[in-house]
Amino acid sequence: MKRVIAVCLSSLFASGAFGADLMQVYRDALANDAKFSAARAQLEAGQERVVQGRAGLLPSIGASANTTWNDVDARTSTGIDSNLRYNSNGYAVQLTQPLFRWQNWVQYKQGELQTALAGSQYDLARQDLILRASEAYFNVLNAQDALDALSQLRAAGAEQLEIAKTSFEVGTVTITDVHEAQSRFDLAVAQEIAAQNELDVRRQMLAQIIGKEPEPLARLRPGVELQRPQPDNIAQWVSAAEQDSLGVQAQQLNREIAVREVERARAGHLPTVDLVATHGMNHRPSTQLDRSESTTIGVQLNLPLYQGGGVSSRAREAAALRLKADADLEDARRSAALAARQSYLGVTSGMAQVRALEAARISSTSALDANKLGYEVGVRINIDVLNAQSQLADTLQRLSRARYDTLLAQLRLKAAAGTLGEEDVQAINALLVDQ
Repeated sequence: MKRVIAVCLSSLFASGAFGADLMQVYRDALANDAKFSAARAQLEAGQERVVQGRAGLLPSIGASANTTWNDVDARTSTGIDSNLRYNSNGYAVQLTQPLFRWQNWVQYKQGELQTALAGSQYDLARQDLILRASEAYFNVLNAQDALDALSQLRAAGAEQLEIAKTSFEVGTVTITDVHEAQSRFDLAVAQEIAAQNELDVRRQMLAQIIGKEPEPLARLRPGVELQRPQPDNIAQWVSAAEQDSLGVQAQQLNREIAVREVERARAGHLPTVDLVATHGMNHRPSTQLDRSESTTIGVQLNLPLYQGGGVSSRAREAAALRLKADADLEDARRSAALAARQSYLGVTSGMAQVRALEAARISSTSALDANKLGYEVGVRINIDVLNAQSQLADTLQRLSRARYDTLLAQLRLKAAAGTLGEEDVQAINALLVDQ
């Protein structure tokens, strides 16, 4: 199933000229995004957990040394006093090799799982980066399209205002027509200012991700067509998401770690066996045996009898956290399934919206032309032309937003199935062209 899902969206993207702008944004985000940099550092930290767990199975070696100044006043039973001043010193080296420490073995297996979890979380952060960078990119394009539509509306409003003023001067229209045209022109100017501000904000949001001011972006190629997801079956996407979603995989690892933690906590009741070898030297000039050196090797058994109930409490705590991990895993599966359903429907309904809005654009353009002609011959009034212009501008903005939302839904569908990668960014890039 995962192999099928990995290639199933290749047909969603029509072939076209390669545009590097979205890829460049993605690469800049890889290098400069703060959240992804944190995820990269977290991965490096997580890779050390398996090393730390393995350390509990390997021998430990320690060394110690001491030196002491001694000033001793002594009196014997015969009444003879003596005063001794000397320096004693020594050193010791000890090697301890665990032979049976079940909690250490469990901790080592936990370390392997925690390192795998760090890798899964890093992959999840990379997917999230693709989505955030793509969304920020399309938000800039959408804001630019909205600004273009409103600039055209303002220019058309200015033209209509000039026509109304000229017609009023020759007495073919009333002052009401002039006021209506002036009102619509002023409104278009205000909307254009707001659109310019929105574009500036969207560019800054993109700059936050890529770490620099964005250059002019390649835009969506006119007339691009999108196809339905393949396989065209929502149940298959949901099934893939429940099994292969990176969020589900991470929670599965969390659950395995929680199961191991229960085992490690209960191991606190078990005995431990260590191989212990020591070598030491002591030097005391005041004694007849002023220097001694010894080497020992043996097996040491420790059996915990009572530790104030702490071991049992930690075991109960770990068991409760395991139940929490079970619930978190089930929630992750349900969330992945919901995300797949929403994204699949987002793609299919988005495509339907695009088709409807493309038809509406043609109709709105025809309606505007007809109203202009009707105004010229006197069968339409000024407000009819102004309304047609506003309707066309609104249709263009909604069509632009629908296209970008559909592309994002395609990416989110791949993310829900756990297969979103750089090749999908390249596929989107094929739909862009410098303008």
